[in-house]
Parts: sequence; structure tokens; C-alpha cells
Amino acid sequence: MISDPIELRTTLEKRAYEVWISEIMLQQTRVATVIDYWTRWMAKWPTIHDLAAAKSEDVLAQWSGLGYYSRATRIHEAAKLAVGDPDMKGLLPSSAKDLEAKMPGVGAYTAGAISCIVFGNPSAMVDGNVFRVLSRQLGIHGNVKADKAVIDTIWAAADALVKATSELDGDDGSINTEPNDRSGQWGQALMELGSTICTPNPNCSQCPITSTCRVYKEGELQAKKSKEASPRIPDIEDACTLCEPFEGDLEDSDDDSAQDKKRGKAKKPDAKQSKQATLTAFAFTKKTISSSSSLSSPAAAASTASKETMVAITRYARKFPVKPIKKAVRIEETLVCAIRRGDGQYLIQRRPLKGLLAGLWEFPSKLLEASAKIDKKKREQLSVEYVSGLLHGTKAGKKPKISCKGELGSIDWQFTHIKLTMHVHLFTVGEDAMVTEDDEEQPRQWVVDVAGFESMGTGMRKCWDMVKAEAEEL
Repeated sequence: MISDPIELRTTLEKRAYEVWISEIMLQQTRVATVIDYWTRWMAKWPTIHDLAAAKSEDVLAQWSGLGYYSRATRIHEAAKLAVGDPDMKGLLPSSAKDLEAKMPGVGAYTAGAISCIVFGNPSAMVDGNVFRVLSRQLGIHGNVKADKAVIDTIWAAADALVKATSELDGDDGSINTEPNDRSGQWGQALMELGSTICTPNPNCSQCPITSTCRVYKEGELQAKKSKEASPRIPDIEDACTLCEPFEGDLEDSDDDSAQDKKRGKAKKPDAKQSKQATLTAFAFTKKTISSSSSLSSPAAAASTASKETMVAITRYARKFPVKPIKKAVRIEETLVCAIRRGDGQYLIQRRPLKGLLAGLWEFPSKLLEASAKIDKKKREQLSVEYVSGLLHGTKAGKKPKISCKGELGSIDWQFTHIKLTMHVHLFTVGEDAMVTEDDEEQPRQWVVDVAGFESMGTGMRKCWDMVKAEAEEL
């Protein structure tokens, strides 16, 4: 326990900064990948004050490879805001509410994680793993990514759990109202459970909390139902307006593509239908939390259920939460035009500050029309027209001489929602060629060392490798 207020503030400031950066990096990225990125980041900017003073290009360069570059931009904006704020002075707010309200790019999960782990507050932190764990614990067959009623219910459950956990002070059942590390340990334990055992394809026989899992119990009933000619067991959606109905037989395979087709054809629920729920409906209140029986051990769970029953339970659990229909990947093609001046410099431009690869530098590029079928000859013609529009003349006022070396090749690059094919073209121009006036949104400049220009995306660097190999033969 740190008693000196100055030392305590310094410690909290550093810890909050470290947790904040790690949580943003971990969004949709594996821990094993993030470790090296986080270590390099902290070596370059050990404090939030160092980050606030950094150049935006350097921040984007350090983020390169993690994707979602707008996150790096928002981190930088938030760091400058926190350091410049007369109240914060570099120390992030301690409450989840203030973190989410005041810090750009900090959502409910990240705010809860910082408040909980760093400051010891009983704040819920619900990521994809926790959504899955709690949807099964509560027996909610719903869309945890798009259905607000489902999302709100699970957040309310997480909030009730973390508050109850924080108040329990040891085995004697005494109540604690002071900030403590139990909240952070609890939240991280739930995430760990979701990432190791309660996965999309769960290992229910090894789960330590089957005694409180509604889906586990329902799975047992389904297994019993399949063995015996017993009366029909009411499904959860019969009494719950929150849950989506199951498509087909409960024992059907839950293959993603098959389920997507079924849900795509299913009748949409009435938009006017009320979808409200309380934790009481799931017997999930503070009273039941504190009086719950002790957790079952994995060995006990395995011994009380046959192998056949466990298979049925696991199959049933895989249906929770509802898997959203996957969006079709958008197909795009773009012309990447590397323009080499007589003095060996290349023209690069910065992408807009919003959207895909926001703020990164690239060779001048032109997106092709989605519906158009364009062959190699037509692509070369369009690239010549595009480059001609970029170069308005020479210093002597003459029309620049542009030589197209042709299409060097194509590079496929996969983003989360886009499959992009980059058709790379090489041009040479005189060293007195001048670029048309650009706006603040997309500045351009001539550079000698493209490889050393760090704030360039990985896909564009592959284009550079292709250009460099060809340019060496000129």
C-alpha cells in the first residue's frame, strides 16, 4: 500500500496508461501478437506525457501491423487531451463513466477494465468472451453484437456480479465497500474462462461453474428428452421475449453457413414487440449470487454426466449466443501508381484522416468502379490518365513527360470486410515535374527513402517491394 500521495498518483498514472494501451491493442488481436507491439510502444513512449508529445506519423508507424489505424489516432488524441486537461494532468479518470465520456476511443469495455484493474472499482468489463460466458450462464439465446436488449441484460448481469464480488471480503462473508483488487481478478477470470473453456466450441466437462449454468442444465434436459418419451420440455423462448427461436431441430449441426442461411430466410421479429428483461427473470439477483452453492469441480461435473450426455450438453451450448449472419466480403480493385522522378524520388500521398487506413501514407491510388470489368490494357490506360491529372507541369511551365513502364503485377490484400486487389504500375517523370495543388485532407510529397517512411501500411509496403525490384533494373 502506497501512502505517499505523490508516489501513488505517479504509480496510478503509469499503470492506467499501460492498461489502457494494452486493452486497445488487444481488441481483435491475440495476446501473443500484442506482447511485442506493447513492449515496443512502451519503450518508445514510457509515459502518457511522452505519447502526447509524439508526432502523429510516428504513432501510426508504431501501430503498423495491428490494423484499425483509427484506434491509434484516437489514442493519440486522448493522450493529448488527458495531458492538457487541467484536472487530469495525465492521470486518467478513475470511474468507468468518466473514462467513457471524456476519453476518445474508450468504450464501455475498456473503461470498465481501466477502472476495475487499475483503480479497484467494481466496474463491469464485458468483452466477447464474457458475453459468451454470461449468455450461457443466463440461458439467453440472443445476438450479443446487435440486439440492444440482450446486450443491456448481459451488461446488467456483469455489473451485479462484479459489485457482489467486490463486496465479499474473504470467507467470513463480511462486506467491503472500499476499492480492491477482487473486481479486477473477477473480471479477468471471466475472460480467461471464456477464452480457454467456455469457447465457441466449449469444453463443458472441465468447466468449474456448471452448477450455475442454465444452458448446461437445459442441455442435460435435452439429452434426457432424446432418451425418453417424456412430455415436451418447454424451450426457453416459449416464455422469454428476449431470446431468438432456435432454427430447426435442437440436435441439428450448428454449422455456421447452414445457420446463416436459415436465419436469413427466417421471418424477422415484429419491430414493435417489446424486448425487455430484468435479472429477476433469470433468478440472477444479488441475493441469489451471495447465497449460491459452492462451485462444482470439473471432476464432479464429469463424473455425474455420461459421455453421451456431455456430448449433447456441448452441442446445445454451442448454440449460445446466437451467431450473427456473416456479412459478405466486399471485393475492391485499385490502381497503385508509383511515380519515380528523375532524381530517384517517389511521390507519396496521405490517406484521409477517416476511413480505411486513416492517415497512412501510400503511393497515389485510384479505386476502380465496382461493377466495371476492366482488363489489364484498360487499367494501364486509366492509370496514365490518373497520373497525368496529378502532374500539372514542370518548373519551366512545360507539360511533364510521363513514361509508363506498365503494370508490374497485382497484390491481393485481405481486410476484415474487404478483399482488395492492388494493381501496381510504375511511372517515370523528369526531375522537374510538379504536383498539382493538394488539400489538407490528402497532402503529397516527394521522398527518397520510401522504405524508411514508417507510417505506411503493410499492404502498400508489399507494393513497394515490387516497385523497388523493377526500379533497380531501370
